[in-house]
Amino acid sequence: MPKNPNIKSVLIIGSGPIIIGQACEFDYSGSQAARSLREEGIEVVLINSNPATIMTDPISADHVYLLPLEKKSLVEILEKHQAMGRPIDAVLPTMGGQTALNLAIDADKAGIWKKYNVDIIGVDIKAIETTEDREKFRLKMIELGVNVCKGRTARSFLEGKEIAQEIGFPLVIRPSYTLGGTGGGFVHTEAEFDKALNNGLHASPVHEVLVEQSALGWKEYELELLRDSKGNFIIICSIENFDPMGVHTGDSITVAPAMTLPDTLYQQMRDLSRKMMDGIGKFAGGCNVQFSVNPADDQIIAIEINPRVSRSSALASKATGYPIAKIAAKMAIGYDLDELINPITGTTSAFFEPSIDYVIVKVPRWNFDKFQGSDRSLGLQMKSVGEAMGIGRNFQEALQKACQSLEIRRNGLGADGRELRDQEQIKYSLEHPSWDRLFHIYDAFKIGLSFKTIQNLTKIDPWFLRQIEELIELEHQIEKFELDELPKDLLLTAKQKGYADRQIAHLLGTKESKVYDRRKELGIKRIYKCVDTCAAEFEAKTPYYYSTFNSSQETPDNESIVSDRKKVVVLGSGPNRIGQGIEFDYSCVHGVLAAKESGYETIMINCNPETVSTDPDISDKLYFEPVFWEHVFDIIEHEKPEGVIVQLGGQTALKMAEKLEKYGVKIIGTSYDSLDWAEDRGRFSSLLEELEIPYPKFGTVRTSDAAVELSRSLGFPLLVRPSYVLGGQSMKIVINEKELEQHVVKILHDIPDNNILLDHFLEGALEAEADAICDGEDSYIIGVMEHIEPAGIHSGDSHAALPHFDLTDDEVRQIEDHTRKIAKAMSVKGLINVQFAIKNGVVYVIEANPRASRTVPFICKAYQEPYVNYATKLMLGAKKVSDFTFNPVKKGWAIKIPVFSFNKFPNVNKELGPEMKSTGEAIYFIDDLQDDFFQKIYGERNLYLSR
Repeated sequence: MPKNPNIKSVLIIGSGPIIIGQACEFDYSGSQAARSLREEGIEVVLINSNPATIMTDPISADHVYLLPLEKKSLVEILEKHQAMGRPIDAVLPTMGGQTALNLAIDADKAGIWKKYNVDIIGVDIKAIETTEDREKFRLKMIELGVNVCKGRTARSFLEGKEIAQEIGFPLVIRPSYTLGGTGGGFVHTEAEFDKALNNGLHASPVHEVLVEQSALGWKEYELELLRDSKGNFIIICSIENFDPMGVHTGDSITVAPAMTLPDTLYQQMRDLSRKMMDGIGKFAGGCNVQFSVNPADDQIIAIEINPRVSRSSALASKATGYPIAKIAAKMAIGYDLDELINPITGTTSAFFEPSIDYVIVKVPRWNFDKFQGSDRSLGLQMKSVGEAMGIGRNFQEALQKACQSLEIRRNGLGADGRELRDQEQIKYSLEHPSWDRLFHIYDAFKIGLSFKTIQNLTKIDPWFLRQIEELIELEHQIEKFELDELPKDLLLTAKQKGYADRQIAHLLGTKESKVYDRRKELGIKRIYKCVDTCAAEFEAKTPYYYSTFNSSQETPDNESIVSDRKKVVVLGSGPNRIGQGIEFDYSCVHGVLAAKESGYETIMINCNPETVSTDPDISDKLYFEPVFWEHVFDIIEHEKPEGVIVQLGGQTALKMAEKLEKYGVKIIGTSYDSLDWAEDRGRFSSLLEELEIPYPKFGTVRTSDAAVELSRSLGFPLLVRPSYVLGGQSMKIVINEKELEQHVVKILHDIPDNNILLDHFLEGALEAEADAICDGEDSYIIGVMEHIEPAGIHSGDSHAALPHFDLTDDEVRQIEDHTRKIAKAMSVKGLINVQFAIKNGVVYVIEANPRASRTVPFICKAYQEPYVNYATKLMLGAKKVSDFTFNPVKKGWAIKIPVFSFNKFPNVNKELGPEMKSTGEAIYFIDDLQDDFFQKIYGERNLYLSR
């Protein structure tokens, strides 16, 4: 069926602030869908309250509404467009996760879509209800002849108890209409059951839970599919969970394509998927189906079906190069699969199943260290905050690359001196999955635990365990040699299995640079392969690459052809985590687009499958590789760019600056010396002294004795923090010597050999920050934001107002003067963020960050100006500040609202301090300071300040 000619404008609902269970994968799908619809000449209207996304940028849609995701906002938008004489014809709710779906269903029940004559496209409400309501889903599957776990839905505590009695333990509790497994869990005893049932009934918005038999330890698979209105369907890819049933799929290590799925079972799953999709109702678009397989008898059970794009569809899109959201959006407006072209080849039909000749491994990224006292065990409730993806020619290479991408100070799966040796601890970890179980499986083989014991404790498929065991065997072989005697084929094998030079150096007791030199000498070079969706059967138009090592090094088959254009590399920000989220991806994408406008060929390096920056349509070339020194340097050696932009990818990219400088690679924009100036507290304070800018008294120590000694001259309270961290990692306010000593000892344990900074804490001070763009001489201050909470709460966790609301003209003048002076003295080219504490009319500088900050996208959205674009052109030297005409839209105030995911960690105290805990943010506009919302948060500003 061709495009529906009646649809001239479409409303896309976004997913709101980033929370655990719903992250930036929906920014990727939303922005892809918007671009896909605009290609068809459709006017795109978008609602989302998250200011940090590309989706809410003017480049994505014709009309962007940064409004709360509630029915009132929908009515406001629908009425406005009717009044403009351009009514909205349809709403697409499948691109914004559970938030968008729930809002679309609420609006449907309230008769909003009917009243304004808006069609719901891309999904059928009945299909959603069938899949989200656990009882309806169970009954529908039984009707279709699809196996499901034995169980029933409980709508009351009493009913739940009766069902438990009927089925017997162990049991699973799954609340209806929740995301990321919220409120769900495994229950092994009656005592646990009462509490879990109560939690589940409260977590479900409709107060219903499914109580069913447990399939704990079974194998888990997902199929990612597309289906059109004719019923044509294709499987984009199969995904296998490395972790067996019992760990939420968002917290599982996943592998694509499935490694241990026999063809007979795969064909059965295909048939079941088709039956399930046809049976739940009429819909066209992306769909995810989850199955469990009993390893004892290969019985297949359907776990769930999601008729919308999901976290897995972002992963499947990046894994195969097939843009699911883009095609799903076109199908939502009427097209069928056989009428569309595959965007990767540009010539073949979209009605084909990708085949891939490489392996993808996704490893989640957790942030338990931000939630002291949290339950770190993994179960049915998702707890990870992000993920990294590795691409390799084999499972081992992809796994090691994913581990190198996590930024948890590991150099791969192991071989880095950070192994656990305690047998009892290892066994406990194998049986009770937590974030580091993967590493402990490696440790278990290393200390010689038997294969059988490891398999019994983990229930992980023997094939995966053998892959890890093989790595240990290879390491034993390598350790027998000195570097200069290491046989070429052994070194090549290690590289093909994903070992970094630094891991090999660790095994041989030598330096990373010496291993690098040795492999260069032996001609063992990285080559780049194209991600092409069709196992190289057709030529791909999309320049999307991963690295590997050829067995035949004499004829390196390098598919990444280097052009003779002037190039720039933009370093991405790696997996999402607290303190470094989607706002840095926003900056990277705008950096790439600005460099393109300035005539450069743009090269993006990143490893986060959820983001817009790893959409192959954004840069001229995408290298889906770890933002890890060895990988970055090899790409630079291959491409020979003019330089590298490190200011846009958060601390991840910034940490590369020293190595780039050392290896003679040009850093575009602010020099390494200036970047280091801001991080080195001693140098920075000397600069402030020279510029006559006030700052809190401080000192640097490396031992707890020195800290106690220094505290006597600085005076309590003190702010204690390590150097070179993001998101206030390990920052704390201490009020006496005992607390000071305890915290310093803890930091030295977690981050050995680190400089520790002690600042006199300005109690009761106001806090503000300024962002500016600079050309080395002149600066333009893009915004001054005042925090509503007092100093002491991390800026990422504070509500903040743009512009300021409570500062005197003199205090604002001091803020602007200090910012300009610091930027000029440090020759900043690009962006800078400066944080201030204001007490008794004096403005003190707390810190300066010469890079993109968390607040830059917020200011861009609030003032409707593309400051990252301007800043990138200043970095490249293509423009001066005086070349731009600034015309910010200033009306009322924009409030930044931090959003937390504390519901995932019920035992954690919710107090706030210098260490950041929020997972995302929303923007809210007010006309005046008498606004009820503002008055409420202003009245509570001191409520959560803790240490």
